[in-house]
Amino acid sequence: MRYLTFALAKGRLAKKTLSLFEQIGITCEEMKEPDTRKLIFTNEEYKMRFFLAKAGDVPTYVEYGAADIGVVGKDTILEEGRNLYEVMDLGFGKCRMCVCGPESAKEILKRNEIIRVASKYPNIAKDYFNNKKNQTVEIIKLNGSVELAPIVGLADVIVDIVETGSTLRENGLSVLEEICPLSARVVVNQVSLRMEHNRIRNLLADLNKVM
Repeated sequence: MRYLTFALAKGRLAKKTLSLFEQIGITCEEMKEPDTRKLIFTNEEYKMRFFLAKAGDVPTYVEYGAADIGVVGKDTILEEGRNLYEVMDLGFGKCRMCVCGPESAKEILKRNEIIRVASKYPNIAKDYFNNKKNQTVEIIKLNGSVELAPIVGLADVIVDIVETGSTLRENGLSVLEEICPLSARVVVNQVSLRMEHNRIRNLLADLNKVM
């Protein structure tokens, strides 16, 4: 039996995913070693391999078959736009992708004129404004605190993930429009789903029972 390989987004998502796996009897003790330098971790009993990757890289590993299965946020799936199957919502890591800005920007959004939008997620922002609102916008890609953009006049609004909204409120901004809900999702390589259909289907069924 070949190994089934999992790519997990580093951080909270990986920890929660492994905790969920433990509930269905799949453990990987060597991943818990704090000082480990290993990159690939195995569970010989179930013939499974795990590795941690930056969230943005998980869909790439899955699309190209370096990983059979990935666990990553819906925001990353939408932004990367890779060819893979999204097969399950794990229900944790819940938040929202929103258009945010000062209250005065509400009027600008209604007028359907060209505006500047700053975001870490240019593809999601472009798709929302161009295809859902039919509005032409100038997208500015930022990597840091996008909340700064409307405050210093770089952009009219931002497109960003909102969890509690406290950072927005502290900076005089608010949610103006909601684009979509987000959470951790399971994605599967298209070939793997055919070749390992029974194993993957059984795994998803077991996860579904404990969720």
